[in-house]
Amino acid sequence: MPVLVVKDGPGPGTQVPAQLQRISIPLLSPTSDCTGKTVMGRVVHKGPLVSMGEDNYVLKTVIQEEDSQQNMSPEHSSINIILFGALAKDYSESVSQGDTLLVTGFTVGNSPTAQKDKLHACNLQLAGDDAWMYVWPSTVSSRASVSRKRTSPASTEVTKAAKVVKYTYVPLSDLTPGVVVNVYAVVTFFKQPFRTKGTDYCSTLKITDQSNKKVGCTIFCDKLEEHPKIFKMGDIIRLHRVKTQLFNGAISLLTSHGFSVVTFDGMVGSPVVPRTSSGSFKFGEEDCQVVEALRTWAANQSLVPAEPCVPLSAVQPKTYFDLTCQLLAKAPVDSSCTLLKVWDGSKCPHPLLDVFVEPNTLEGSPTLSKDMANLTANVLVYDNHVEVARQFKPGSYLRIYNLHAVPGASRLPSNDSGQSDQMGHLGFHLHGGTSYGRGLRVLPEDSPDILDLKRILETFSESDINDSSMFEVWSTPPESFGTAPDEIATERTCDHTVEQVSLAEVKSRGPPQMFHIQAQLKSYQPQRLYQSLKLFCHKCKTIRDVPDDVTVGGLFSEAQKDVGPCNNGYWTLVLPLPKEPPSESPSRTLTLLMSSQLMGKGKAKELIFLKGATLEETCRIASAYSNIVPVTSPQGTMTPMDLSAPFLFRGTKRYYGCKQCSQLKVGESLGEGVEVWDEKSVADALGVQLLQYGLLMKLELQDGTGSLEALLWRDAESFFHVSAEDAAADQEAQDRVQETMDRLCPPGSSTAERPWMDLCLSAYTVEENGQRRACYQICHTDTRGTNTHTHPHATPSDT
Repeated sequence: MPVLVVKDGPGPGTQVPAQLQRISIPLLSPTSDCTGKTVMGRVVHKGPLVSMGEDNYVLKTVIQEEDSQQNMSPEHSSINIILFGALAKDYSESVSQGDTLLVTGFTVGNSPTAQKDKLHACNLQLAGDDAWMYVWPSTVSSRASVSRKRTSPASTEVTKAAKVVKYTYVPLSDLTPGVVVNVYAVVTFFKQPFRTKGTDYCSTLKITDQSNKKVGCTIFCDKLEEHPKIFKMGDIIRLHRVKTQLFNGAISLLTSHGFSVVTFDGMVGSPVVPRTSSGSFKFGEEDCQVVEALRTWAANQSLVPAEPCVPLSAVQPKTYFDLTCQLLAKAPVDSSCTLLKVWDGSKCPHPLLDVFVEPNTLEGSPTLSKDMANLTANVLVYDNHVEVARQFKPGSYLRIYNLHAVPGASRLPSNDSGQSDQMGHLGFHLHGGTSYGRGLRVLPEDSPDILDLKRILETFSESDINDSSMFEVWSTPPESFGTAPDEIATERTCDHTVEQVSLAEVKSRGPPQMFHIQAQLKSYQPQRLYQSLKLFCHKCKTIRDVPDDVTVGGLFSEAQKDVGPCNNGYWTLVLPLPKEPPSESPSRTLTLLMSSQLMGKGKAKELIFLKGATLEETCRIASAYSNIVPVTSPQGTMTPMDLSAPFLFRGTKRYYGCKQCSQLKVGESLGEGVEVWDEKSVADALGVQLLQYGLLMKLELQDGTGSLEALLWRDAESFFHVSAEDAAADQEAQDRVQETMDRLCPPGSSTAERPWMDLCLSAYTVEENGQRRACYQICHTDTRGTNTHTHPHATPSDT
């Protein structure tokens, strides 16, 4: 991020890299492609250096293009430049008004002051390692003041400005909230970037260093290539200009303006080669020493897995593993599935499932010989990974994270004809989502991680690789297989003495009755299982969806507009909150209210009312106190917030109330006789009708006689062995539900491959629009056993 001061020379373009192209200021617009472009002009205004915190500065300057038409107005030829971070400080110490300035690595934005200062409608923003500035000092007196600050010999034509930028790196154990820092660390967990609901991509990782502090980091970038190039756990990462924040009682890191990242291979003895998409970055001998020290420390701490990837020759059924391989061919299956044909030169000890695709859909050269057929693995990639996989080129080297080895694996969707048994054959699924770091990426050709793989693949003769007869093997319909009759995935827990019947008989007999059936799962809704979480009122029998954080956050923002006092006689603490620059929003106050009655009993902290907080601030406070009730004060009287939002926060759990049945009340005689404050006692004290969490799913069942739709609601928690309340707050509980559905209806599987279920079915009648119809609900049924699958990045939990 340097400012380069160019000494006396033949002209301004002397030391500028030849590949850069100059663009005229009048031609700039927010849609301009600034890659490899420069802007040049004379400094006509230099603003003061403004400190926004430690090592965080902002400076505004104006340049005017001198070789524009003489009669051109400043509105076209002069432009504001906003500098951030160390670049702003370096500029302040090295550049004077009258100097000639050339900038590159900038972004163009709309100028908010254009109407006021009558300058160009856009401004230039410079920050990060990509931003460079070349300075030619003027011949006026200001040049002398600049010269006094320079430390380079006068004989040098191009020198670093007065003070060489030196970054300070903070140990993770010394991080405090609300500051911008630089850190070096070892990656202990990571997720590949995924597209957010907006325009950005997001990636998450966990890092640690010699202080043994573990910190989470969330990275947002609008370009996929700007995310850190992390290939495996144990890689070293350098983060510049990340902001610390406190969330759920723990320090985490978040990208801030000017963010940049460089990564390195974490293996001791491998070359220290920076991995970054940045065209320019600072990396010296000191950085090399830091990387080597972190590598050695991580190796001694066993942070780097001894075998980060598993070859096909060591894969066991029902396991999750990482695979480094070469892509031979690919084919689209449908909008949510893509087939990748890969190999790593080793032979799997288990027969591999073959997958039929139409020959004209294959892209690549499926040219392994027939005697090497078991070296080719068919990987089915699902959902959010499809977009990434379809960008891959055959011949690329891939790393696939959290790949699932599925015995007797699926036939392709909508491709059931002509397939016969392949009992015991092994297939590979990359399921949707990002749990356990699930994803895939291309490895660069010079990556140390693929050197061994390249040597192995090169041992196969050219004649083997060019045998096109393998094309026929890949296009031959594989054998289908069925599930053995004794493989039953569920069991009935009722004591009904009824005989088992077919689905056709269930539909012919009609309600109200209880039935015992044996069926398979054909499909289920919702596919996004978090949508199955519901809120239920036992009093009025209504069911509502659980609102997402965007909706709840909006309710909290709306409640902040209420700035009036509370006059309920509660003990009150008002905390003014400082504005976070450069925000122009008005100052806020955070109000904590506690019952004087509870204070007299020494229980004040057991129930705290909170006014004026954001959703994020409420979650942070709830992580430290038992019960947090968000409130407002219309007409000066304290009352719980709109019941569309949670009325109570307990740790990571949120509780909601029924708008229709609640009769809100908040008085000083709160909770007389209450010994233990929990969600029920708080709801009773506030006059809130507590809503209960539930899981609601619609399952389409089928057997040889027909199909039938049934709800899973009343006994859903026992079916999944999961509490709906836990599933609303705990990712592990949500994963258990997902894994159960994956077992009953494996992604991409055919009907014949799905397990049978023993079910108890309740038939009843509902009336809608004056018409009565039969409905069915699964009850008194549990899934059998526990999930025996293991995950390399997490400790498996019993279901």
